[in-house]
Amino acid sequence: MRRGNGFTLVELLVVMAILGILVAIAVPQLQKAPIRAKEATLREDLFTFRSCLDQYYADKGHYPDTLQTLVTDKYIRRIPVDPFTKSADTWQVVMEEPDSSETASQEPPGIIDVKSGAKQASLDGSPYNTW
Repeated sequence: MRRGNGFTLVELLVVMAILGILVAIAVPQLQKAPIRAKEATLREDLFTFRSCLDQYYADKGHYPDTLQTLVTDKYIRRIPVDPFTKSADTWQVVMEEPDSSETASQEPPGIIDVKSGAKQASLDGSPYNTW
């Protein structure tokens, strides 16, 4: 009998099974990749906001009353778009508590923190608006 140069059916089935296993492992990881990228963007935006708020306070002695003040005073180029709400207007600001003492300045309460306006939960289960 003459033996051909091709692959046998068993060899092809083994290769197909190995490829199927690899695809079954890779697909779930690839499906989460866009969400992980959005989460990384959100973390970076929140870090930038908080850093700019701290710099503003260090320079001016008080916190800004709006996020737009950070843009106007050139602490940040523009207000970033929330990656989950796809809007720059949905950021939730945390205002400082007004000081009730007699020596309190006449400055209005300022923004001490910024959080996402997204209501979804992250991949680790915590809501984005608590980051």
